[in-house]
Amino acid sequence: MSDLESIPGPLPRHVGIIMDGNGRWARSRGLPREEGHARGADSVRTVVRAARKIGVQALTLFAFSSQNWDRPPEEVFHLMQLLRRYLIQERSEILDNGIRLTTVGDTQRLPDYVRSPLVELMSASADNDDMVLCLALSYGGREMIAKAAAAMCRAAVAGKLDPATVDPEVFGSYLESSNLLPPMDLLIRTSGEHRISNFFLWEIAYAELHFTEKLWPEFERADLEAALRDFGSRERRFGLTSDQIARLPARPAAGDEEGTSAASSSG
Repeated sequence: MSDLESIPGPLPRHVGIIMDGNGRWARSRGLPREEGHARGADSVRTVVRAARKIGVQALTLFAFSSQNWDRPPEEVFHLMQLLRRYLIQERSEILDNGIRLTTVGDTQRLPDYVRSPLVELMSASADNDDMVLCLALSYGGREMIAKAAAAMCRAAVAGKLDPATVDPEVFGSYLESSNLLPPMDLLIRTSGEHRISNFFLWEIAYAELHFTEKLWPEFERADLEAALRDFGSRERRFGLTSDQIARLPARPAAGDEEGTSAASSSG
């Protein structure tokens, strides 16, 4: 049985994960928070590898929020070092497995020793098309919405945008994620918290939400598969009735280019 066949029901095209619980995992074991973050990096490797093998088209990981800059400087430094190490150590795996690395967020705030390997790996992997791995870095959903609104205002002042034409589709096209990723179908949050925490606020309008008690350093392939099975069991109506959904043509399997295009327009 292939990895794809092991998950019944439709696969989400785009999965987002709020990776929460590193600090609590460490504290419960009498370890420093840095050790929790290090173990969390191991879970990143496991989940990225599993998502690609299963057939997920795009995976976005909430790696560092705009608000995380306010954490103690020594913790921020450790997180930046872990990110740099990940980009260097996982370079071969990303390139050899057809993964395209991209990012969303205010990456200009990242230190040069992180931004340099990040930009280099994004460039080196730009033509890969087996899966998109997006790292949300220095990212905030409200901040991205405000940035898009500011860009629209500049376009309107320059005469390039008629405010009367602005609708959700037009607004969405100004978001940084719009040209990088398909609509988010599934959002996973670990550690038992039931919050969105300023992550992809616009993009998750019709996403299915899956919350797990597992702390991020404990999250394994089996937990990802459980979330995908949960997704596959749900009826997604997008405002329609069950009877209307039943009369719609079946969506082609994940990975089919025609199906991806059609599904993206409905998200």
